[in-house]
Amino acid sequence: MTAGLATGRAGSTVLRGLLGSAHLGPTLAVTVLVALLTGAQGLDAGTSVLVVAAVLAGQLSIGWSNDLVDLARDRSTHRDDKPLATGEGSVQAVRLACAVALAATVVLSLAVGVAAGLVHLACVACGWAYNLGLKSTAWSWLPYAAAFGGLTYVVALADGSLPPWWWPVGAGLLGVGAHLVNVLPDVEDDLATGVRGLPHRLGPRLIAPVAAAVLAAASVVVLVGASPPTAAAVAVGLVVLALVGLVVAGRGRVPFVAAVVIALVDAVLLVVVR
Repeated sequence: MTAGLATGRAGSTVLRGLLGSAHLGPTLAVTVLVALLTGAQGLDAGTSVLVVAAVLAGQLSIGWSNDLVDLARDRSTHRDDKPLATGEGSVQAVRLACAVALAATVVLSLAVGVAAGLVHLACVACGWAYNLGLKSTAWSWLPYAAAFGGLTYVVALADGSLPPWWWPVGAGLLGVGAHLVNVLPDVEDDLATGVRGLPHRLGPRLIAPVAAAVLAAASVVVLVGASPPTAAAVAVGLVVLALVGLVVAGRGRVPFVAAVVIALVDAVLLVVVR
């Protein structure tokens, strides 16, 4: 009985460590965004499931690799929100999960189709490149722009077509905006450990306003490209303006959540006006 309880607690600890290291917020946000894009593209159910599963696996590999790469840095800044840094998570379990997710990403991506699969693997490589060093350079925004824009190509290529110009442009801008606001809560810890990406070079006071401008520009691109009815365009514009205000004035994770909602509003617009 006691051994069973101990095993159960150990399993629960491993699971909490895996979930806590997976960056579930961004992972699920990107996955939902792609799911909405598959709806806008009109993919059949089987292809949509493959695309979404490939993206989910890729995002999990990126999230887990991020915490593995940053382990020493997170420990040095005493990050109590990182299970690996606090010792509450198993490094070995996360390494194994990351490897499995990466292998699944390759298989699922190529199952979608060679062209779409290779583009998706390039998107995942962008995320890994960010984790492995680009995050500390002035080019930290580039993997986000390339990966978010590239995902629109994955969805379209799965259907044997190319996306309209405004899909990758709008998505790329959303990616850059998400990068900027995602850094906000951790900017001081990052600077203390030598991370100097684009947001850090802008400085804490400029990150939110620049992110708001980029996110607003993304929504303008989507509105211009989608050309919804006037009433819908006005409604979306007002919602985005309110969310942009939260990006500028919000604290903690609020700007990031607002950025995610902006992306989802834009994606829902694509589905509705298709």
